[in-house]
Amino acid sequence: MSTTDEPAETEAEPAPSTQQEPGQKRGIRVLRLRLKGIDRDYEVDFQDKEVGGPKALSVIAGAFSTGKSSVLEFIAYCLGTGSHPQHPEILRKVRSALLEVELSGQPHVIERAVGEPSTAAFVRPGRLGEIETPPMEKRVLKPVGDPQSLSSLLLSYCGLEGVQLREAPKQAESGTDPLSIRDLLWLCFMPNERLDDKNLLFEKSAHMKRFKLRQVVDVVFGVHDDKAVELGRRIKELETRLSRARNEHLTAQNFLDEQELGTRIQLELTRDEAERAFAATIRALSDLDSRVRAASTFATELRARHRDAARRAQRSAALLRDRETQLRRFIPLRAQYADDITKLTMLAEARMLFDPLLVKVCPACLTTLRDAPHIAEGHCTLCTSDVTTQQTDQVEPDNAHNGNAPATHTGSDRAVTEAKFDVSSELRATKNRLTEITQYVGELNAELGNLRTAAEEDDAAEAELARAVDSATNETVSPFLSQRDDLMRQQQAAATNLERARTAIKMLDSLDRRAMAVTRLENALRALRGELDQATVQPDRNDVIHRISDRYAAILLSWRFPKLEQAFIDNNLVPHMRGQSYIHTSSGARTLISLAWILAVFEIAWETGSAHPGFLMIDSPQKNLGQGGDRDAEFADSVAVTDFYKHLHDWLTGPGEGAQILVVDNAPPATADDDIVARFSRRADQPPYGLIEDEVA
Repeated sequence: MSTTDEPAETEAEPAPSTQQEPGQKRGIRVLRLRLKGIDRDYEVDFQDKEVGGPKALSVIAGAFSTGKSSVLEFIAYCLGTGSHPQHPEILRKVRSALLEVELSGQPHVIERAVGEPSTAAFVRPGRLGEIETPPMEKRVLKPVGDPQSLSSLLLSYCGLEGVQLREAPKQAESGTDPLSIRDLLWLCFMPNERLDDKNLLFEKSAHMKRFKLRQVVDVVFGVHDDKAVELGRRIKELETRLSRARNEHLTAQNFLDEQELGTRIQLELTRDEAERAFAATIRALSDLDSRVRAASTFATELRARHRDAARRAQRSAALLRDRETQLRRFIPLRAQYADDITKLTMLAEARMLFDPLLVKVCPACLTTLRDAPHIAEGHCTLCTSDVTTQQTDQVEPDNAHNGNAPATHTGSDRAVTEAKFDVSSELRATKNRLTEITQYVGELNAELGNLRTAAEEDDAAEAELARAVDSATNETVSPFLSQRDDLMRQQQAAATNLERARTAIKMLDSLDRRAMAVTRLENALRALRGELDQATVQPDRNDVIHRISDRYAAILLSWRFPKLEQAFIDNNLVPHMRGQSYIHTSSGARTLISLAWILAVFEIAWETGSAHPGFLMIDSPQKNLGQGGDRDAEFADSVAVTDFYKHLHDWLTGPGEGAQILVVDNAPPATADDDIVARFSRRADQPPYGLIEDEVA
């Protein structure tokens, strides 16, 4: 197949810093994914149990909605993408994601938080499950060009650290953006939604994203202009960083030399000895306690009596405190009720002595009146005077001044007034309550004497039994006390030595990390200088595109793509079929074309030793293929899924040996059974149900 004559629209600034031989262990390999939960962990293992290391082909199979795609998304998340799966069961159960990877053959663990905003990742050398692990190193996520970022670390193992992408390649003074691991993952991860939605090259995204994808491909294959200038800039930057790293390493080395900590072997021996001594003192203390208990069994009954006496003393003291508290509260209450009785009595007597409105005797003849004087039909019943006019003249001005209506007082009004000021019932009730309180206070006073006596007797009995226990066991226990003091001193000394040894080992680990950083920078600088020496000989972009295009057509042919003709990839990396862009084909055809495109780029990059990380993740390769549902009928019978897996097996055991491919598939063929690392059933009676195994509802 041949490419079109369209000129390349974009150019990428930098090239990979290393061109390695095909098959050499390099880049990134996925070993294990572990989701750390509240109650348990969830894990998917991609390692070959027989030969060790990562499996060449790993398949995650199972029913829909079981978390298969989430596995690949969590891997991408640990490698630096912005978000993780947001399924409810994941947010309920998972708190962090840990990914064990090989970086140029060296195992590392990357950890990121789940369920909360994540601004950094934590990286350490080693494997999951190790008992003794070095401390985690914090790696920021942004800015991606920071030497201490996760992106810079991962790109350094792909030979792409420090790469800058021009915003406008045809302008010499164009601004630049650093290449990030997220950009590189475009060539390492084919998600489900990118397979058939006409967005393979981010056609539905902003122009700069499509533009950047072509730059990333040029970076990986090392095809661009001004390569020597860019390499010189990167060499100068690395030399500065290397000088700084060497100074930091030397300063740390001098500090440790001044502390005279000794060698790592000596420190590890000291630590092991301190751990043994600490454990021995714990065992000796436990044995000593057992001997003390055994030697003092004769005092068991006496100790039981002492415990009972102590409980009785506590109960007596509590009861005494309760009664004293009640007495302190009731005495003021009694005084308050006595004061209320005095006030009510004075009120009743004052009413009888000083009420000016109560007329019971005629003031003229001193005869007792049958009825209280009142106004009846406008006349006073006492003096028979006509008071209508007088009341109008006197009362209305006053009421007009006060804003009130005139009022007259009748016999019934006076009776109501009398009833309203009757306090005899309230006085009787208050006297009854005072009598009850006085009686209860008297009972409390009488009871307090007995309670104080009982409490003093119980305290004396408890103290007497305590002295009896001490006297009975003193001769037996005393010899063990000095032994216990000696053991406690030994335990403290062992703990101190252990902490010092561990702190010293951590210092040496820090020094080793600085030495590893120096070595990594030296290797990268050496590779860049070697590449600069060979900068006059670089791959031709048209030749690279031609090779990718030929591989693309060959892959489709091996899959028995129907009506295969004029299948090629143009200079802008757009795949074509039957002379037209892939976006004009059916959904099933777009799935196969997208798979062939990503595989062609991956395979040619690996075979030419380009700067690809060396792993590829594919989600749902059977999308829109086969029969039923909304599948593409044109490809239902002609395309065999087994051909897809056969191609992967043939390439991984041939030119692709050493590379890694991870596939998520609902129903892989039987030929892929040996490659399945996890099969989710979505059935509670056939575990595992899904990625979150205990979420089976």
